[in-house]
Amino acid sequence: MNDYDAMVLGGGAAGLMCAAVAGQRGRRVIAVEHADAPGKKILISGGGRCNFTNIHTAPDRYLSANPHFAKSALGRYTPQDFLGLVERHRIAWHEKTLGQLFCDGSARQIVDLLLDECAAGDVELMLGQAPGEIAHADGRFRVQVGARVLHAPALVIATGGPSIPKLGATGFAYDLARRFGLKLVEPRPALVPLTLGGEEALFRTLSGVATEVIASAGKASFREAALFTHRGLSGPAILQVSSYWRHGQPVAIDFLPDRTPDWLIEAKRTSPRATLRSELARALPDRLADTLSERLGLTRELANLPDAQLRAAAARLAGWTFQPNGTEGFAKAEVTVGGISTAELSSRTMESRKLPGLYAIGEAVDVTGWLGGYNFQWAWASGWAAGVAIGERP
Repeated sequence: MNDYDAMVLGGGAAGLMCAAVAGQRGRRVIAVEHADAPGKKILISGGGRCNFTNIHTAPDRYLSANPHFAKSALGRYTPQDFLGLVERHRIAWHEKTLGQLFCDGSARQIVDLLLDECAAGDVELMLGQAPGEIAHADGRFRVQVGARVLHAPALVIATGGPSIPKLGATGFAYDLARRFGLKLVEPRPALVPLTLGGEEALFRTLSGVATEVIASAGKASFREAALFTHRGLSGPAILQVSSYWRHGQPVAIDFLPDRTPDWLIEAKRTSPRATLRSELARALPDRLADTLSERLGLTRELANLPDAQLRAAAARLAGWTFQPNGTEGFAKAEVTVGGISTAELSSRTMESRKLPGLYAIGEAVDVTGWLGGYNFQWAWASGWAAGVAIGERP
């Protein structure tokens, strides 16, 4: 039989959630995944332990052309709701820093949870099959998958964005959205390392060095670890600001976020024989202390340096600017900023305003969360919202 109430394209976090919710509400659902196994992005997330949500989830931790769009779904399906599901499946979990929740065991447990929920809703899964021709007529969608032609009044776009193409990610969602007349917000890599060129390439000698900083791009600032790489800058603080960074903008780093503007003058008073390098080495990794002190060019003892120079050095260390020449692209991006415009969708149901029965959820939509479980929570919430709406269709 090839007639369904809903066809979900995509077997990732959002797609499986949507299929399970709709199936458990009595709908006949099929989920189509072009990869040979579901949830591949889930499996590699959180170092293999899946940072499945964040207890501090709030709409202001998401980027979107419409910052209000995510409020409805996030407010109706919360981190506590998904945590309840995790606990019902007896998955042990723990909280790491900044509200991030991880499995004690393996990310495989989250995939199994979703598959079990789909089974409870009698959801049919088609794996290793890419959708072919897709059409709409007379209130019904038609999807060619291999030798089968599937029909349903509801079609859900849950194929994600182009980030991490080695896992099979593509721009399929955008192509399909365009075909049905939905506008897009230009997609770009997010939660992605930044690259440095020119004179700043000298910082590549610090590859492997990490330290806690405050990194800023535009009006966004994050206090977490930054990591120097052989291509530029990475680490959680950099990944966070990368979502806000645009070409041509600088990224500012405060290497000593707990120091006052006059800390070097105070050090001169208490340790006059110390050098800038020795003071930096008390707070930063040796190689970083060496490089920063060399760049600042202050080699004499603090007692022999005027206060104005010390104050200027402290200010530079508190707002050291880098001029990235790009990012490492979708290949290294954890998610995508942009996608299907939220102006095209109902914030309550995730259904197209132009074409009844067409839904878009998860990363395919122009809603992108911070690092730390926020994007999974958007997948659960948007998938749940669409699943409930499909369950309520006449």
